Amino acid sequence: MIELEMLRSKADRLFAQLVAWRRDFHQHPELGFQEVRTAGIVADHLRGLGMEVTTGIGKTGVVALLEGDHVDADAPTVMLRFDMDALPIHEQTGLPFASQNPGVMHACGHDGHTAIGMGVATLLAQHRQMLPGRVMLLFQPAEETTRGARAMLADGVFNAIKPQASFGLHLWSRLPLNQVVAQPGPLWASAGRFTITIEGQGGHGAAPHETVDATVVASHVVVALQTIVARNINPAQPAVVTVGAFHSGDAWNIISARATLVGTVRSFDQTVHDQLMQRIAEIAQGVCAAFGATCVVEAPDQTPVTVNSEAGAHLMQRVAEAVVGRAQVAQIEPMMVGEDMAEFLNQAPGCYILVGASDPTGPLHSPHHSPTFDFDERMLPTGVALLAGAAVAYLSTEGKP
Repeated sequence: MIELEMLRSKADRLFAQLVAWRRDFHQHPELGFQEVRTAGIVADHLRGLGMEVTTGIGKTGVVALLEGDHVDADAPTVMLRFDMDALPIHEQTGLPFASQNPGVMHACGHDGHTAIGMGVATLLAQHRQMLPGRVMLLFQPAEETTRGARAMLADGVFNAIKPQASFGLHLWSRLPLNQVVAQPGPLWASAGRFTITIEGQGGHGAAPHETVDATVVASHVVVALQTIVARNINPAQPAVVTVGAFHSGDAWNIISARATLVGTVRSFDQTVHDQLMQRIAEIAQGVCAAFGATCVVEAPDQTPVTVNSEAGAHLMQRVAEAVVGRAQVAQIEPMMVGEDMAEFLNQAPGCYILVGASDPTGPLHSPHHSPTFDFDERMLPTGVALLAGAAVAYLSTEGKP
């Protein structure tokens, strides 16, 4: 039997290596589906540990299987997931290991997640003969676009061997160092994206009466969309409508003929999501018609709600108590953040946890997706112990957490 306390001790001894991995990934960030260097380093490390490795799943995803020599064919399989991609942000941290790729930054901690995954692989490989089942280590591309998990599933990542349970984590810069959030039910919201393309009539900036100004029309659409949550959604239901990008025009003296709005909707209920999307289309079309413009509303995809199973959450709580102590295990109000780990949890129920990464003796770290984002690297061994421990605990109960 592999003891959780022993995993914690061994994870602590990996600290220097985890930091080195994390800082290397931080210096060389790659956007979704472009994680070629990152995936190559991960794959080489896993092969060096003697694992069966498959690359190119979901374009740049990496998957490895770890099992002992005498594991039965029907033994349980548990999946551990780690995301690898960065964001299109110009880093402003001033760190000595800041991004060397202008306009691209690890501003959400995925550099830490990838390092944790390599640490988990290192730790579990040392005990492979004691594992009463298989561990699938899944390194995912393109989480930030919420398309990577779906791409890996479409490429058949679970076709040959489907795990019975899945576990993952997200370090969180706004939670105290090594606090662990492990709870059943919805943790993070569904995330849908929309694009509104508005067509007006361009013309000379000095003759607005001869045009239909797409910039003005789009501005009214942005303001009108803010009424959806306030006046169409039941106040007891959490919901968000955000326009994150507004593009219109090319010159100072030309009235724009086209404007594009790109945004997101968040909710915990599919009916609410459908209502949000319906009202976005109705309002956009109505405002455009009032100004003599037209529009096309597109909603290409939706990431499901991230839901932890009761069994998976209870197992993860037990593991967390052994790793960080009962006082450090917490629960929070569900957040409106989206996460495509939800796709895997829907296939293999388990638990997705948050691990605090804010230095309790200093000022609160910048929020995620900020150009000044950073985190306390002392959480890295904790992440390794938690997910290695989750795999061991799950397999030790023969798939019945």
